[in-house]
Amino acid sequence: MVKAMNVFQFSGVSLSYGENEILRELDFSIGGGEIIGILGPNGSGKTTLLKMMAGVLPPQSGRIQFMGKDLPDYGRQDIARRLSVLPQDTVIDFPFTALEIVLMGRAPYLKNFQWESARDYQIAKANMEITDCWEFAGRDIRYLSGGERERVLLARALTQEPEVLLLDEPTTHLDLKHWLDIFRLLKKLNQERGLTIVLVLHDLNFASLICGRILLLADREIKAQGTPEAVLKPDIIETIYGTPMLRGTYLDSGRPIFLPRLD
Repeated sequence: MVKAMNVFQFSGVSLSYGENEILRELDFSIGGGEIIGILGPNGSGKTTLLKMMAGVLPPQSGRIQFMGKDLPDYGRQDIARRLSVLPQDTVIDFPFTALEIVLMGRAPYLKNFQWESARDYQIAKANMEITDCWEFAGRDIRYLSGGERERVLLARALTQEPEVLLLDEPTTHLDLKHWLDIFRLLKKLNQERGLTIVLVLHDLNFASLICGRILLLADREIKAQGTPEAVLKPDIIETIYGTPMLRGTYLDSGRPIFLPRLD
């Protein structure tokens, strides 16, 4: 896994849709093996930024480097072998089983019309087991709950065997148990595989627990970046989100925790 170089380097990156400016003059880097959270209010450009990292949206200006090379210089298959994405909402209208969906993660390694090998099935099963979805491998993906589907899609992303994992709101549909399971799994993957993980999040407390560093977006630009302790401060959060907050501290880690003030 990548450790020695920056996985991403953004230099003066801006993006607009017509006259609508979305992101302005972004400068930041993400190192190999980091867990980094992208936070900000609705409409601040978090998902757009993730799409730019995935090479789906090219910037109007500036430069994006991926593993020391300009991102546009990569072929799609080469990117897919190094980077996988879990979007926020994935619509699947066809009657694929959960296992068939997960096996799609092996596509970057297959030639045209080539069937999956025994090793491909082994990799898919292993990732379904660690995401706790092997038990419904044969079920139609359309009839799974939101949380079950989320775990299947995460298993698919891991089945690509990526070096970098981009996740857009991965805990949105999860109950408390599976929220905690995903937290533990991502930490384990980061520690044992050296997986670089980028998370778009609304949950300040999940970000505080799991992320080593945070980018806080607002008004089309980065307003703050650094450790959770440096970024998740009441004055910063109340200004960005426009609401009064109560700040506490996790007893075991000393990291900040927030609740909205209701008075």
